[in-house]
Amino acid sequence: MLNWNTILLFAKKTNPEPDRRVVKSDSEWKQQLTSEQFRVTRQHGTERPFSGEYCTVYDPGIYGCVCCRTPLFDSNEKFESGTGWPSFTLPLKDNVIKYIVDTSFGMTRVETLCNVCDAHLGHVFPDGPQPSGLRYCMNSVSLVKLK
Repeated sequence: MLNWNTILLFAKKTNPEPDRRVVKSDSEWKQQLTSEQFRVTRQHGTERPFSGEYCTVYDPGIYGCVCCRTPLFDSNEKFESGTGWPSFTLPLKDNVIKYIVDTSFGMTRVETLCNVCDAHLGHVFPDGPQPSGLRYCMNSVSLVKLK
């Protein structure tokens, strides 16, 4: 099971290899995504808290990357974090998320990207529920309900 120390190692050294890669130009992404999806996923933006479609949805299913449709999270790992963004305890597989050290805004965090297409998803923190202790804090607009 992933833990905070493993995530820090991935973020500082090397991430696991994805099963596949999807690479498109900005103009191709702009044709596929809404302007808000493009701003968040391709330009590393953040949606306003409590504004996202999946913030309070807990229906069974799989959440994927809005850009490449890679399955990322199971709804069984979703929990109410009180932060205003959908939060999960673990990804479906260890190699679907890429971790990057983010030192923007005068703080150090771990940014999460889709490991298949490099879409910005959100951040991960070590303050989630057990057993993982992780909180994957995602932008709703970066996700799509696959099933």
